[in-house]
Amino acid sequence: MALKLRVLNILIVSPGSLNNGNTSSAIRWAAELSALGHEVRMASEWESENVDLLVALNAEKSHRAVAQCHNHGQTPVVVALTGTDLYPSLSPNSLSSLQMADRIVVYHDKALAHLPEHHQIKARVIPLSAPDHPALRKSPQQSGNDFLVCVVGHLRAVKDPMRTARASRLLPPTSRIRVLHAGSILEEQFAAEVEREEAENPRYKWLGPLETEEAFRLIASSNLFALTSLQEGGGCAMNEAAAAQIPIVASRNDASTSLLGEDYPGLFPFGDTKALSSLLHRGESEPHFCSQLLENATNALRNYRGASHNGTWSSILEELFPSASV
Repeated sequence: MALKLRVLNILIVSPGSLNNGNTSSAIRWAAELSALGHEVRMASEWESENVDLLVALNAEKSHRAVAQCHNHGQTPVVVALTGTDLYPSLSPNSLSSLQMADRIVVYHDKALAHLPEHHQIKARVIPLSAPDHPALRKSPQQSGNDFLVCVVGHLRAVKDPMRTARASRLLPPTSRIRVLHAGSILEEQFAAEVEREEAENPRYKWLGPLETEEAFRLIASSNLFALTSLQEGGGCAMNEAAAAQIPIVASRNDASTSLLGEDYPGLFPFGDTKALSSLLHRGESEPHFCSQLLENATNALRNYRGASHNGTWSSILEELFPSASV
């Protein structure tokens, strides 16, 4: 039986103002911690205010806040490692943040292998929870007879953001697939690629950056969700697609295999345009395949979130504040 803790004043630091995966994680964790009865605030920096706990997302980008809080006094610090922290390798600043952290949080168990062995003892796996938002309730598609495939992610090389557009070029002329792509251009090389793709590929449309609710509506009104990343920290958008009951096809990486399973039928090798095109075609032409993807993803994510090896925010707080129980 979980102990009841006194009310804690918790600050979640999520650097940057972009509507990105870190922001989504921070919002979900704020809701979870608030539901436990604690006072929670989100910010992009720590301003030397008195708090009982600092939760810092991204060990690299939050390094300044972690160092300042660590040096300020006895405030415990939890550092959450994201995809850009873990892959391709931990930076000196990230390693420094981990050294100062009282606990480390990762989103899936394969991430533990990327930590130095002496830090693994204070690491806990907390999979992202399924978001509960009205905009993620599955809605009828808005574009007649089109089969809509959505890509939700900012455009940078690690996301391989144009892979779905390229895969759609290999589809037969009779295909009804349209690719709708939401995200900001974070690496300039993709500005020209998006412009060229829209000019040459009638199946592809870039929607630019969307607010959270708009992105949720896009996912919920699609027929298929495509994730093409080389690496993912926790697959925020993938969790959102599963919550909206949208079938998922995904590149094979640590996050997708941890959360969906090694044998998930919607996985393809990273960068394999032909394999992705084949999955898109199956999704459009075989309704049973989409049903299979949805059932497998739903079961796998439910089982993974409930696995006994995973931690919870409640258990972390009990570890950090053993004398605060009442």
